[in-house]
Amino acid sequence: MFDMAGDDSVQFGLGEPDFQPPDLAIDAFEKAMREGRNKYTTTAGLPELRQKIAETWHYLSPELDETNVCITMSGTNALLDIFLALVDPGDEVLIPEPYFPLYPPDVVICGGQPSLYPCRFENGFVPKIEDLEERVNENTVAILYNFPSNPTGGNVTSEERDELLDFAERNDLWVITDEVYDRIVYDCEHVSFLGAGYDKVIMINSFSKTFAMTGWRIGYILSENLEAMSHITKMQYYVTACSNDAMQYAVLEAMEKAPDYPAKMCEEFKARRDLICDRLNAMEGVSCHIPTGAFYVFPKVEVPGMNSEQIAMALLEGGVLCSPGSAFGEAGEGHLRFAYTIGREDISRGMDRVEKVLTDLRDN
Repeated sequence: MFDMAGDDSVQFGLGEPDFQPPDLAIDAFEKAMREGRNKYTTTAGLPELRQKIAETWHYLSPELDETNVCITMSGTNALLDIFLALVDPGDEVLIPEPYFPLYPPDVVICGGQPSLYPCRFENGFVPKIEDLEERVNENTVAILYNFPSNPTGGNVTSEERDELLDFAERNDLWVITDEVYDRIVYDCEHVSFLGAGYDKVIMINSFSKTFAMTGWRIGYILSENLEAMSHITKMQYYVTACSNDAMQYAVLEAMEKAPDYPAKMCEEFKARRDLICDRLNAMEGVSCHIPTGAFYVFPKVEVPGMNSEQIAMALLEGGVLCSPGSAFGEAGEGHLRFAYTIGREDISRGMDRVEKVLTDLRDN
């Protein structure tokens, strides 16, 4: 669909901020390279950066230090490292559906079996405990949670988080918590699965979304469980050996000298969220939750006789690129994903086109 999109298409497809990293981080990247930071480095990453990351989570877990952190080449790399450490052939991992498209294949790569649990529109895309209980068995070793969520923008309250952790603890499961949108949260505070009293929690995080560094490919894994971190760091060695040395100095510079940068982006994303949700909910046959995190909306879109891929293709012909819900699993059918990572003027222009195409489809 990206290849088919015309030059004038309004692009709601790509989930990456339309911002640059902080200037001081770019300058620090160049400075580090010129100072010779162009060699192999430690597998777990720059100790100063790992310590800084640990300190940002001290409000939830004061004992964290650099030994609880491993720097990775993006959250994607982190995801594979964790599955390699936890999953043996025949093991099952509970995966949310709709899902980030790499979740199930990564489990399969490790010889495991993804077991999909539903995150339904009518429940704000938060899973119900009874659905999880139906799917857990003696082969289940882990459950993955993703809040704020890609693709749905769904989020959890602290009460819902506690229920989900209690389920994991009752069944002795590892919790893999993907929190790469932790700094892009609206109307509430981020609710983390870290530091909530369960010691089998492993977090995936990234600087891609929060500091607009998607192309830099840098993230991290963090856990209070040092045994888990030891095995995960071994996997990091075999996957990429180490992360980019100079880049880690640049990220450290951003964390130390531009800590408010994610909040500035978040303020703009909130204005865009309000605009796109208002427009979508005013359209016939469209129902859209107002997300409290990430930068996606995942509305239900009903056009008689058409599935989500057909609707998305019709929108593409009308000059709008979005993602069919079925791209994120069968539970995504009936939905479309719009990433509001473009300016407000373009969002308005795109929504005008969406409204026209949907009206034309119903009239015909």
